[in-house]
Amino acid sequence: MSVKPILFENGACRMIDQRLLPTEEVWIDYTDYQGVAEAIRSMVVRGAPAIGVAAAFGAAFAARDIEADSFDDFMAQFEKCCDFLAATRPTAVNLFWALDRMKAAAQKAKDLPPEQLKKYLLAEACTIANEDEQINRRMGQHGEPLIPQQARILTHCNAGALATGGYGTALGVVRAAAEAGKNISVIADETRPFLQGARLTAWELNRDNIDVTLICDNMAGYLMNKGEIDCVIVGADRIAANGDVANKIGTYNVAILAREHGIPFYVAAPTSTIDLSLSDGSKIPIEERDASEVTHHGGTLLAPDGIKVRNPAFDVTPARLVSAIITENGVAEGNYLENLQRLVNQGE
Repeated sequence: MSVKPILFENGACRMIDQRLLPTEEVWIDYTDYQGVAEAIRSMVVRGAPAIGVAAAFGAAFAARDIEADSFDDFMAQFEKCCDFLAATRPTAVNLFWALDRMKAAAQKAKDLPPEQLKKYLLAEACTIANEDEQINRRMGQHGEPLIPQQARILTHCNAGALATGGYGTALGVVRAAAEAGKNISVIADETRPFLQGARLTAWELNRDNIDVTLICDNMAGYLMNKGEIDCVIVGADRIAANGDVANKIGTYNVAILAREHGIPFYVAAPTSTIDLSLSDGSKIPIEERDASEVTHHGGTLLAPDGIKVRNPAFDVTPARLVSAIITENGVAEGNYLENLQRLVNQGE
């Protein structure tokens, strides 16, 4: 059974602190939107779908604490709180999707008494959380046929249960293949500098008794050249209308290697990750994170003190390198501009 990284219990949003895995399994309770925002910013919670779920609870907490004389006054305050949550991380579009859904829910319930409106918004956040796992399971069902009966699967970063409301996107496809009785194993890139592959993907797959082998990021090409990788599956933080994919830094490198070696490169993501407002990947904002993530590990300095550092958290893989995009509504191949639009519309 895959872990659920976000729970709503006793009036609090409980999150497993992913910064401490795999050595410590610590849960933190959040009861206000400012705390949820900091959890997103500091990567207590990470992964685009999980960020969206957390943001929805943050918005519900914000609504609960608003005192207003009218709905217009309530909505003005609510939108400011949502803007505060939206400013935490710029790349993962699920964050903005979830907040837009919460604002739309508030408008839909505008005629309710204030206390009922607030309960309605909390129920909407719970619905978003519950829907996410079901979306991932449908994604797994659509993606599983793409996986050979015997497959060694490379993944980059963590697109598993920890990055979602449960089950996972890329790892949801892996889990679905395992549940279908296929003989699979996973090769997990460590994913520098935050080590999501080493700390998180390896932890949750090992926990679920799915065969996993950890490698350094710069070993993937060697294994591909040796014929030891059959396909690649990654998640996404934002997908442009033309199929360009923003995912954890280093994904672009893996996609180029896969193309060179004739290996299928699949992306698994919910339709909420597809941003049809952006024509291509050059429009996707790329978050730059603190230099200390590169220069330090576990508080230990690994580089010359004061050295200049670049730390973009994501890169963009061009659509031409993507073999297929797996969503809860089906699989897009070929003409992404047309097929992604169709899959998004299918869910409306």
